[in-house]
Amino acid sequence: METFKNYDPEHYYDELINADGTPRPCAQLIVNKIESLPPGAFEMRQKAAESLLLKMGITFNVYGRDEGAEKIFPFDIIPRIVPGSDWQQIENGLKQRIFALNEFIQDIYNDKKILKDKIIPEDLIYSSRTYRKECEGFTPPRGIWCHVTGTDLVRDKDGRFYVLEDNLRCPSGVSYVLENRQVLKRTFPQVFKESLVRPVDDYTTKLLEMLEYLAPKNVQNPTIGVLTPGIYNSAYFEHSFLSQQMGVELVEGQDLVVSDGFVHMITTKGLKRVDVLYRRIDDDFLDPYVFRPDSMLGVKGIMEVYKAGRIAMANAPGTGIADDKVIYAYAPDIIKYYTGEDPILPNVPTYICRDDQQRAYVLSHLDELVVKAANESGGYGMLVGPHATAEERAAFAEKIKAEPRNYMAQPTISLSRVPTIVGDRIEGRHVDLRPYVLFGEDIYVQPGGLTRVALTKGSLVVNSSQGGGSKDTWVV
Repeated sequence: METFKNYDPEHYYDELINADGTPRPCAQLIVNKIESLPPGAFEMRQKAAESLLLKMGITFNVYGRDEGAEKIFPFDIIPRIVPGSDWQQIENGLKQRIFALNEFIQDIYNDKKILKDKIIPEDLIYSSRTYRKECEGFTPPRGIWCHVTGTDLVRDKDGRFYVLEDNLRCPSGVSYVLENRQVLKRTFPQVFKESLVRPVDDYTTKLLEMLEYLAPKNVQNPTIGVLTPGIYNSAYFEHSFLSQQMGVELVEGQDLVVSDGFVHMITTKGLKRVDVLYRRIDDDFLDPYVFRPDSMLGVKGIMEVYKAGRIAMANAPGTGIADDKVIYAYAPDIIKYYTGEDPILPNVPTYICRDDQQRAYVLSHLDELVVKAANESGGYGMLVGPHATAEERAAFAEKIKAEPRNYMAQPTISLSRVPTIVGDRIEGRHVDLRPYVLFGEDIYVQPGGLTRVALTKGSLVVNSSQGGGSKDTWVV
């Protein structure tokens, strides 16, 4: 295999290699190791890593594909490396952002000060599909709404990190972070040790501590469950993995019932009370009495128990309001309003299509912009203007005109790249980064997170559902 001899970072920011082709200081050890391997050894390590992932059952489901639903999540053994100084800024920025977004959600459903002060247009909140009227006047246990967040970050060619979007409903992917780490520790044990990589393995312990912290005050040994939509969900592997790692129950809606004002699990020995649920199903499906009446995934009456303080849920119903991609445009104002500080991590510049002037700009520059629907995820409902055909852009323009509130647009960011194995050589591929943040007694940011890779040459779409892969992320 051709290694780094002819590697060209081109005009992008490369996470491991400088513009002149020399390794960045943080990457010197791994580059030396790969360069020193005998012929064929590097490919063998990649194949060994893939078979290990398959053996561990690390798969995800792809909807609407014919070639079999379950796939191994493509994994590349060249790690993405983040220097400690960069990480410090990311960690501080995420703590600031999550704190402010939590204050925002609490305010939106209660005092609504930010609306009275006209920082955010009122109609934007009430027209959001993720605003839950049912949560008005409610404060969740400990005043925490967003217990688990996966914030997507990108690095532009200027070397700066930007927040691309916030995921506060049911962010997935952390199981890949934990499993990728196990695999890479075995692939490059010596380099891993010498690089002083910060550990990620305590995530499930921290997650469990956070869930225990939410339990109703009079409960000594809370019963905790992970609520999953079931085996056909694309992240089911992760739901079962996390419940197993924490030593808690994995439950579906049909395993739970509301009785005497509490939520109970149906067991072979009768009913057992449940105190905390880490839910991995959307608000819409949570309680057919309150949200979608046709939902078969939720628990009838659970919202009433929740509002009475007899069960805690993470994330709290209603957090999706801060997940709306149009509300995202106001995140810098939200941070300033609740903390008095400027954002440590900037947003990507954003155009809101409900604004007449901004919409006119977007419609006349569709060939340069990325346009996203307010509440879609997984790379769906978006247009990557520079890579779209004239017909696709024209069709998308009609969608924007028909429903301007539902769209926002951003300039195309030159996502940073990381050396990636492509056939018999190493080439640069675009990446993003999703660190995971837990909000319990304090705010914990897992060091590293999920680096997703756009495996198609030149592509900027990193989602697993759209054919992306992943890498281990080393904070050194």
